[in-house]
Amino acid sequence: AAVLLIAGCGKVTAENYAKVKVGMAYNEVTAILGSPAGCNDTAGFKACKWGDDKRSITVRFAADKVVMHSADNIK
Repeated sequence: AAVLLIAGCGKVTAENYAKVKVGMAYNEVTAILGSPAGCNDTAGFKACKWGDDKRSITVRFAADKVVMHSADNIK
């Protein structure tokens, strides 16, 4: 399991973040970043986070499409 976690964090890079665009489908984002560490569904919106407390990418979806994304401490 630790190997999978490390591999997932390896996709949390500035290069991969730059590939995420508004309007992309959830499955297109997971093709770039892998499976998210977790997601929340609230009032028709889904927010998913990749990475950990040290570095992460957060993507918000509406109707399965990216509407907003942000990153913390990625290189």
